[in-house]
Amino acid sequence: MGLGRILVVDDEAHIRTTVRMALTKAGYDVVEAEDGAKGIQSIKSGDNPLLVDMILCDMQMPNIDGIGAISFFLQQFPSVPVVVMTGHPDINTATKLMKQGVKDYLVKPIEKEKLLAVVQDAVKHNGRKDGFHV
Repeated sequence: MGLGRILVVDDEAHIRTTVRMALTKAGYDVVEAEDGAKGIQSIKSGDNPLLVDMILCDMQMPNIDGIGAISFFLQQFPSVPVVVMTGHPDINTATKLMKQGVKDYLVKPIEKEKLLAVVQDAVKHNGRKDGFHV
């Protein structure tokens, strides 16, 4: 059992791999999804949703983009912190997302130390009451 389970949603395989390697080396369990639709599908599998301690989500993806996926995550799983990762920063989008409940907004390329600090903070302050990491 690791420090927590992180869902990484990004359409770029090399980004998912880099993030997964950094997080698993730090002691986290990582679940990957290649777009917003797969991210939503992986977290709401049947009657037992996948328990995650936080979600890292890209903005520009095929099928369901980051805005759609993040809206779903925030509505259906409000206690799970969502952090945006984007290669196309936009202050208006960032402000809007933060007002909606997004925990943080990271601009790619993300420094490993920054990634780990944001993930650690989000997992530590997630809204789950049981403190149980699956």
